[in-house]
Amino acid sequence: MKSITVQGLTEKFHLEVLAGSSRMDREITRPRTHRPGLEFVGYFDFFPMERVQVLGRKEITYLLTLSVEERMLHIGNIVKYHPPCFIVTSGQQEIPYLTLFCDQEGIPLLRTGDTTTEFIAKLDSYLVKTLAPELSIHGVCVNVSGIGVLLRGKSGIGKSETAHTLIGRGHRFVADDIVVLKKLGPSTLLGTHNETTREFLALRSIGLINVVRQYGRKAFQDETRIVLDIELSPWRENSLNNDLELVPQFTDYLGVQIPHIEVQLQPGRDVAGLIEAAANNWYLKQLGYSAAEEFMQRIENGMES
Repeated sequence: MKSITVQGLTEKFHLEVLAGSSRMDREITRPRTHRPGLEFVGYFDFFPMERVQVLGRKEITYLLTLSVEERMLHIGNIVKYHPPCFIVTSGQQEIPYLTLFCDQEGIPLLRTGDTTTEFIAKLDSYLVKTLAPELSIHGVCVNVSGIGVLLRGKSGIGKSETAHTLIGRGHRFVADDIVVLKKLGPSTLLGTHNETTREFLALRSIGLINVVRQYGRKAFQDETRIVLDIELSPWRENSLNNDLELVPQFTDYLGVQIPHIEVQLQPGRDVAGLIEAAANNWYLKQLGYSAAEEFMQRIENGMES
């Protein structure tokens, strides 16, 4: 299971450490945060204790309305579950009771000056991506007119060269050689690089090029949602499917089904153009349009007339 430490989170978001500094090595394994509300009134049946607990103005204000004894009781009830850490937002100051409990139990108590809504949005996004299940595969990742495309095929088939042509046509490069796939949800797959290869594209007979330095910042983006899996393969005679509407094929990555297309290579074929056509066709299908259906409708209309 992937995890990050409270120390890593503190450094990432420049958080102030108020208590529990001896246990900054505690691990965070669950994406998304939790704001304890019902727990403060004693309801713990569905308490997600493995999540980072965020205390905003609403929670702190409520605690301050309680007597000292009640406040200690409610805080003690939550602290005994030992969540990874507590984070107080909006720079709130009146929290000595929290400091006391967290020091006693060895739970980091952190503080940010960001508002609760702003901070939770940033932290949840970071945790979801950082803790997402991931898979590294051999391939190239590009963004074609806003559509994430994964290019696969045997070594030397021309994946990188095709990506280079697409960059020249104004599309964006994401990753070459090693593509890291992250599952952000049941149907959401993110493609990115592995940091080491960031911005680098390897072209046979040329060598490595830095896409950003050679073509500018607009030619590169860090990540993209993958919606098409295109496999480049050698040309095989009499094997192309020329049906008006191809039977949908899919590739499974981390349990996410991605539409799959095979593009056979032959001298003179505009492979980059075919990829652009595939991406645009996918987009039109999301809008409910099918060229094959419209064509068949025209034929039917012509026969009726």
